[in-house]
This record gives sequence, structure tokens and C-alpha cells, in this order.
Amino acid sequence: MNLKFGKWLPDQPDTTGGVTIAKNVIPALQGYRGLQDLSQFSNAADARIREIFAAKDSSGNPKIFASDVNKLYEFTKTSNNLTNISKSGNYTSLDDDDVWKFIDYSKFIIASSGNNNILQVYQNGTSSLFADISGAPAAKHMAVVRDFVFTGNVKYGGTTYPNRLYWSALASHTGWTIGTNQSDIQDIFDMGDVTGVVGGEYATILCEKGIVRGSYVGTPLIFQFDKVQTGFGCNYPNSIANVGSTVFYLSDDGFYKFDGQRSTPIGAEKVNRFFFDDFTIRNKGRMSTAVDPTEQIVVWSYTSGSSNDDTPDRLLIYNYAIDQWSYAELDCQMISSFMTINYTLEELDFISSNLDALPASLDSSIYIGGQFIFGGAKDNKIHTFSGDNKTALIETSDLDTGKGNSSVITNVIPYLEIVGGTTPNVTAQISSRSRQVDSDSFGTASSLNADGYCNIRSNQGRYHKIRLNVSGTWKYISGIEVEAKTTGRR
Repeated sequence: MNLKFGKWLPDQPDTTGGVTIAKNVIPALQGYRGLQDLSQFSNAADARIREIFAAKDSSGNPKIFASDVNKLYEFTKTSNNLTNISKSGNYTSLDDDDVWKFIDYSKFIIASSGNNNILQVYQNGTSSLFADISGAPAAKHMAVVRDFVFTGNVKYGGTTYPNRLYWSALASHTGWTIGTNQSDIQDIFDMGDVTGVVGGEYATILCEKGIVRGSYVGTPLIFQFDKVQTGFGCNYPNSIANVGSTVFYLSDDGFYKFDGQRSTPIGAEKVNRFFFDDFTIRNKGRMSTAVDPTEQIVVWSYTSGSSNDDTPDRLLIYNYAIDQWSYAELDCQMISSFMTINYTLEELDFISSNLDALPASLDSSIYIGGQFIFGGAKDNKIHTFSGDNKTALIETSDLDTGKGNSSVITNVIPYLEIVGGTTPNVTAQISSRSRQVDSDSFGTASSLNADGYCNIRSNQGRYHKIRLNVSGTWKYISGIEVEAKTTGRR
């Protein structure tokens, strides 16, 4: 019996085919790919890292920035340190649900931190410290929309406006006089608080009760705002990510993607119930979301009920190219997509004097400047997903190998694509039941032998589940071949 691994659909019963567990893997068109573990990239910040960002300076050199509760940092490759480049005196500490946000505005790095500090600016390649943008608001959300710095859920003049948009003057991050050079404000009524802003040619404004599109029309209106979705929106500001004009977000009833006109559910009857059963909502401010464009995935990091200290310990992974899901168990403070900085061979000594101790192989993209890389933070340090593969766990749904009769399984052969001729570590376990209402009980694990199969004998039963653990170096696992013997009709 040949079985190709299908979709992971935890909200569906075990009898629908596919797999019941797809842990520490990335969904692929033909099975699953290995998920690399975190590898330390920097030394520690002073507190929990809340954001990581990268941009090129005026000379084209990539720079990496980070933040914690009240400081902004730049990564220094000669020491691997996160150097404090906050304005003199640092900042008012962030609320627990807030994070710093960064944008690249024509080689100026603009940072916002919720409603406690006004917008900050750093000229990439010139400045030594961030500084206040005089006259600018404080803002929870920020993006570049055409030639404007565009903010939402703002505070200025001592007053907070949760439903207000406020944008800069045309082609200026310093012009914030309302009514001058197209700088202006707009309140969004009957949509609740602004929970996110995504930029580009137009503004996508996510609110608690809907989504608004802001289109530039020039004077006198400047922007035209159209309510393109009402009735539901986004109540989880840290769940928002975009791939081009497509925006992914979490609503109260699950995961969606928005294409500029309408939202389409991507988690309904797939992962929504699994997520909300696992998610600790009091820690929603510690959720983070990032896109890995090389793998074509959107990843949500969140705190589960199993976390001992409120640290996010789960990743929910969505392959947007093929509409498939998986998950991972991983402790990390947050996740992010950022840009690598360039190293010469001599500069690799800054990371480690021992080539064997480098966080990734020499041909890894993390040493090539300007490459997008998927990473995050752990123990107040920047990490990249460039370590060894995490131990994968894949479990099949119920298999009726006897076609209505009881049977025993004698061999399991995994379909694996390996790397570099290195054989990974694979074990198989089987749970056998006569009735679907009976509980699963997995037997002793059998390891992959030199002939490429797991020699294992199950108990007699009509329904069998096979659980595979895969560790070491491997690329794809697409399915299994099962050898079974019919033992009689029930």
C-alpha cells in the first residue's frame, strides 16, 4: 500500500485522509519539507526583543535594527553586539501589547512605538542615534503609502485617537502640519480602533470591525477612503503580514487573506479551532507574524497553554502558494523577516574563530549581504532559522489496510529525499484498533534499517495509524509504503 501524505487538517476528523500531525515541517506540494531550528546570530539586548528590521544605507550596505521595551539597537558585526542607538535618555517603556515598528523611507529609518513616544528617525549610514521627529505624532501603526509616512491609532497634543489616520507631508517625513503640503488627518467612524496599516500604492487600513482602503487622489481630498469590508475585521494587530498586495490577518473567527477588495477565509474548517483551542489569548500582544518569501510561507508565532512563562512556543505555518498548513513547537520571543549583512571570509572571525562553530554552513545566504532571511529572537538575542532540521513528527490518519478486514502491518518504508548522501534518523510507531471509537495506543518505535525500511509488526486491527519521527539532514518526506497482511474478516 502506497500512501502519499496529504494535507494537515486538524479541524477535520481522522477519517478524512491526510495527516493528523504535521509538526516541525513546512507544507510542500508533495509532502513536507524540513524546518530548520534557530541558530544564534547576535549577542543579547537588555530585554525581550520586540522587533527586528533591516534596510540598506545610502552606500547600499545592509543594516540590521532591533528593539526591546525601551531601547533601539543596531547590530554591530565586528562584535556581534546589539548597540544601543536610542535617542539620549532612551524612551518611555512600551505597553505589554505594543511593539516597535520600522519603515524604510528613502534611507531614513522611521520607528514608532505605540502611543508612548513620538516617531523616531535615523538616517541610515549617517546618524549615530535615533531622534525625535519634531511635530510628529506617536502611533501604534505605520507604513509607507506612495510618498507619505502614513500612521494610524495615533496620539498628539496629549490626546489619543484610536480611530484616526494621520499622514505626513508629501515626500517628507518631517512635515506634520495638518493642511500643509498635503499632510492631513482622517477619522474612521463605526469601525472601531485602527489595528494595522499596510502600505504600497494604496493604504490598507485594518480596523476592529472592518477594512478601509485609502487611495491617493490628490488635492483637495488627498486620500479617498472606502469601506471595503464591514462586519468583521482584525482584533489582533500583531497577526498582520503581507505578500505584495495580499494581506494576511487573524479575526475573531479565524485566519483570512485580503486581496484589496475582499477577505477570503484560509483557516475555516482547517486550523481555526485547533488554533483557538491552543492559543492563550491573554498573551495576544506577544504574537508575531512574518513572511518567508523563499519558502512561500506566512508564519504566526504565539503562546500556547503549554508555555510555562508566557514565551511564545508555537508556530502556525501557512504555505500561501498551495493553501496548506503545518505547525511547529519552538520557543522564541518573536519572528521576523529581515536582511542579511555581508561578511568577507576574514570577517567570519567576528562570528567564530572555528569554522565548525559557525551558525550555518559557509554557503548559507546569511553571510551574503542583502539576502532576505527568516529569523526571530530567543533569550533576547537575534536568531536565524539556519540550524539543523528540527525533529519532525508526522502521523497518518486511519489506514484500512485490510479493506474491511483485520490486518497486521509488517513493514513501513518512508519516501525520503535526503541531502548529501547522509541518511537521517527515522523511527516508526503504529497504533492499531478494531473500532474507531477505541483510543490510540502506539507501540514500540522501530528504526530505519540499512535496507531503507522500518521492520515493525503491529497488533491486529482494522484501523492503523503510523507515526514517523525524522531527525538529521533531509529535504522532503512525501509519504510511506506499507506492507500489511490480512488476518480475517470481522
